[in-house]
Amino acid sequence: VQRIPAPLFVLEIWKACFTGLIESPEGTEELKWTAFTFLKIPQVLLRLKKYPQGEKDFMDDVNIAFEYLLKLTPLLDKADQRCNCDCLSMLLQECNKLSLLSDSNTTNLTSKRAEDREYAPRLKTAENANIQPNPGLILRAEPTVTNILKTVDADHSKSPEGLLGVLGHMLSGKSLDLLLAAAAATGKLKSFARKFIKLNEFPKHISGEGSKSASVRALLFDISFLMLCHVVQTYGSEVILSDPSPSGETPFFETWLQTCMPEEGKTLNPDHPCFRPESGKVESLVALLNNSSEMKLEEVQKITDNIKGKVCSMAICAVAWLVAHVRMLGLDEREKPQTMIRQLMTPLYGENTLQFYNERVVIMSSILENMCADVFQQTGLALRPPMEGQEPIPYRNLLSAKEPIHEALRKQFRSVLWKGWVDSGALHLFESLLHTGGVFWFTNNLVKELLKETRQEWANRVVELLYSIFCLDTQQITLTLLGHILPNLLTDSAHWHSLADPPGKALAKLSVWCALSSFSTHHKGQASARQRKRQREDIEDYSSLFPLDDTQPSKLMRLLSSNEDEPVVLSSPGDRSMSTSLSASQLHTVNMRDPLNRVLANLFLLISSILGSKTAGPHTQFVQSFMEECVECLEQGSRGSILQFMPFTMVSELVKLPALAKPRVVLGITDLTLPLGRRVAAKAISAL
Repeated sequence: VQRIPAPLFVLEIWKACFTGLIESPEGTEELKWTAFTFLKIPQVLLRLKKYPQGEKDFMDDVNIAFEYLLKLTPLLDKADQRCNCDCLSMLLQECNKLSLLSDSNTTNLTSKRAEDREYAPRLKTAENANIQPNPGLILRAEPTVTNILKTVDADHSKSPEGLLGVLGHMLSGKSLDLLLAAAAATGKLKSFARKFIKLNEFPKHISGEGSKSASVRALLFDISFLMLCHVVQTYGSEVILSDPSPSGETPFFETWLQTCMPEEGKTLNPDHPCFRPESGKVESLVALLNNSSEMKLEEVQKITDNIKGKVCSMAICAVAWLVAHVRMLGLDEREKPQTMIRQLMTPLYGENTLQFYNERVVIMSSILENMCADVFQQTGLALRPPMEGQEPIPYRNLLSAKEPIHEALRKQFRSVLWKGWVDSGALHLFESLLHTGGVFWFTNNLVKELLKETRQEWANRVVELLYSIFCLDTQQITLTLLGHILPNLLTDSAHWHSLADPPGKALAKLSVWCALSSFSTHHKGQASARQRKRQREDIEDYSSLFPLDDTQPSKLMRLLSSNEDEPVVLSSPGDRSMSTSLSASQLHTVNMRDPLNRVLANLFLLISSILGSKTAGPHTQFVQSFMEECVECLEQGSRGSILQFMPFTMVSELVKLPALAKPRVVLGITDLTLPLGRRVAAKAISAL
């Protein structure tokens, strides 16, 4: 899309992957990045190889990319330290297996990296020597996923104990996370989830009710339920819900997931029938819990021990209801149900527990911690006492319950500004702040941070950082920036001083970058204005329709303020009187009901009025910087021209600016496919 040479494109992919490996927090996120780097990306490159490259050989491009990557020694050394292995050599071997690299190139690159590693700092400790590198584990997990899927597909109705043994081993250590990461990277995660939903239904069909058979049924249900909950929390519920059940009947887990499982942004109803299969007993229990004189803490502890003592899925379902219940209570009423949640989270170690209890409890605790994080965060309480040597769940509880979100945003932005880049943790915190404060609050406060910078170097750095942060929601942030924040700054004289250079020029650059990025992606796949040329008979007599000395006012303002329910697509030129205050977008019948088009049209009308006014100040300097950045991006071949929304009357004002008073600029900013555009350009050039 950006006409980047293939070797540099592949190089940027590898750089991003190695940066992700280095920055990712330990645990699930680290395994995701490892699987993405060593399994997913080689498969993606293999697909790219199948596209015609002309006379170029894609294998040569991949080889050149690795040659460039070899020069980034600090990046590779840091990744090797983090993963405790030679990451590049393992990656080269994977690419060689897929015929992305020739044997000779693989050997050559491997030997070069081996020479560099002799001088690399290493963490040679006894503890480190016993740690198995994640890349090696992920690569071994990939064929294991296929074998497990085949095992689950087999008929186990006669001897389900063998299947139970396989599932039990999957729970040990980080085996489950390794298998899920490998499945996700190879496109098998949905198949994995679908088979475990089927397995969750399997205990219904086991005959016999002996004690051993009942235990096996309970464990098969419990382990598959825990695995599915973990999949949902790690990879999202769409993995389960995106494909309908092949049998036509909705399985139990899908029903429970949709109606009962707490997720971010989901509203839960504790009175839903799924929560209350026997409403009388539940209501009696809740009544007892609300009356401390009738039920002592020891009795509550006994109830929770019975719930979590055999199958962990019961504790998860109980906590799901408690979370829904707590969300409906005031902050001062939450102490008792939160105490019960803590009791359900505490493992019960004893002799009378079913098989694989310790392994199941570890996953249960992780699931419950994710479920309850928000309701505990609201009261500023810890879900469980901090344990020495135990890391918190990555990206959870990012916002302090006691700190104002404005202060959290300011501190985090200052931190990334000082470092010069946005790491993964900071990006997740910014995302939380965006969801918490809303788009306008988020964008407005970050723009204020930009306007504080009075040094050119730091202002430019802020622009690059904000452009990357705004990728969290480019479309909505751009609409807010161009449609609300900039008009407020440009029309209120009390704010004009903040638009002085260098922060004003930096804001102009950021605004143009966001506008171009949003416009090019928003209209991707649609025919451009230049491709939708009118028939000759529609535009044959522009001199009579649009005389260059016409003084009729533009009707765009009236159009933009018209009723939303009315169609606001401009029709052919003959349908309305027009003047040079029109823009090329109107003559190309661009749909002004589109929010981005409306915002851009309004902004350029405002800019046009500022250029034509007799009042000068920092706001006029900002407008000049904005237009200069538009022209510079246009000359660099930026796709998706926002200048089509510029009124033709602006051309004569722009050529008065020294930086824009050039024939090539005039030809670039006017739409030469239109007779009116050619006449405006000719008049402007003759006046230079």
